[in-house]
Amino acid sequence: MFTIITGAQFGDEGKGKIVDLLANEYDLVARFQGGDNAGHTVTVGEDVYKLHQIPSGILVGSAVLIGSGVVLNPFSLMDEINMLEQKGVVLTPDNFGIDAKCSIIMPYHIALDTLSEVSRKSKIGTTKKGIAHAYSDRALRDEIRLEDLLDETVFRAKIKDIWPAKSQTISKMGGSPEYILSEKTISEMLAIGQKLKDFAVDVSQVINTALLAGKKVMAEGAQGTLLDVVHGTQKFVTSSSTIAGSACTGLGVGPSRVSNTMGIVKSYITRVGNGPLPTELTDEVGTHLVQVGREFGTTTGRQRRCGWFDLPLLKKSINLNGYTELALTKIDVLTGLDPIQICVAYELDGERMDYPPLLTKDLERCVPVYSEMDGWTEDLTDVRCFEDLPKNAKEYILTIEKLSNVRISYVSVGPKRDQTFKMAESREKEIYCNKFARNK
Repeated sequence: MFTIITGAQFGDEGKGKIVDLLANEYDLVARFQGGDNAGHTVTVGEDVYKLHQIPSGILVGSAVLIGSGVVLNPFSLMDEINMLEQKGVVLTPDNFGIDAKCSIIMPYHIALDTLSEVSRKSKIGTTKKGIAHAYSDRALRDEIRLEDLLDETVFRAKIKDIWPAKSQTISKMGGSPEYILSEKTISEMLAIGQKLKDFAVDVSQVINTALLAGKKVMAEGAQGTLLDVVHGTQKFVTSSSTIAGSACTGLGVGPSRVSNTMGIVKSYITRVGNGPLPTELTDEVGTHLVQVGREFGTTTGRQRRCGWFDLPLLKKSINLNGYTELALTKIDVLTGLDPIQICVAYELDGERMDYPPLLTKDLERCVPVYSEMDGWTEDLTDVRCFEDLPKNAKEYILTIEKLSNVRISYVSVGPKRDQTFKMAESREKEIYCNKFARNK
């Protein structure tokens, strides 16, 4: 069984929480793209884990892998390993592996990322983690891989070949190259390489061998579908492919092995950084979503922009990923809002659109068309099954399911493990929103 989990919006949908919930049903959990610009927050009891590169399945005892589609920051990876060990989660070659083909995020990538963003007239809102420049070097065949970091002779030879051009570029952009790649930094990286040596594996072989043996594998994505480097809201996107098909490439697994794909979708929508967000709310409702939902970036701490649920964007994500099921998170955050709006379409230049326009510049001009539903005032954080939800919360969930035409399998009502429940097969189908026909 091979399951792929991706975010269905702009990231921050709660993927880490859902992966953590389901991971004990899987033998392997593998990360397939992105870098330490991603942030997955998982709450276990009183402990809060913020993971950026290591799959959150490690917290429930699953073996975890980092695939070759990931770009790896060795310094932040060691910080994560140390943090986990301090909390009693010890990584060994039996429960953790990194593909030797992973590209390494070098200090000059981070410098170039920062200088590039500063020089832009139209800011992207990058995390300045060097991700784009690491992926760029991979495409240019100028990358340094984990396998290189394990061999001092090879690593130093590659640095000698690559660094002069990087140094010159940094100087031209107003940076100070002499502080970026010192002998001290090189020595520190080589020392980390030796610590990671026993974790280097061929992830493709490990996963395919496991699947052939009848084991269960989960592929975990970072960021969200709408930040995909090709299909997202260019240029306000991440630097890798975030959709389900990327899991096959980033892990080296053929598409015929995919069993199902799950999309994680928030009960509203958020976005960090710049780019279009048609339903964005800058009023008291937006403030409610930020404060109650604690909408601040795991990686950067930046406040997330918040808006009403956007169905047209979800439809696009469903097409791009081929979702077989959805997990709906943070419905508890909507408590106290009345009425609640769902964006069911857009208006652009006088024309109604049920699907996002092709061009980002056109999406920026789209005006949401809302349908209104009654809200609820009941606290949902102690709810543990669909039947115990208030009627209007049930209607909201079932309406999203009906409109998306994809089954909602899980619902989350808070950050803790026990605040996510599985939807029963015998859900109350008959209460599909009579009030939903009221369009504003």
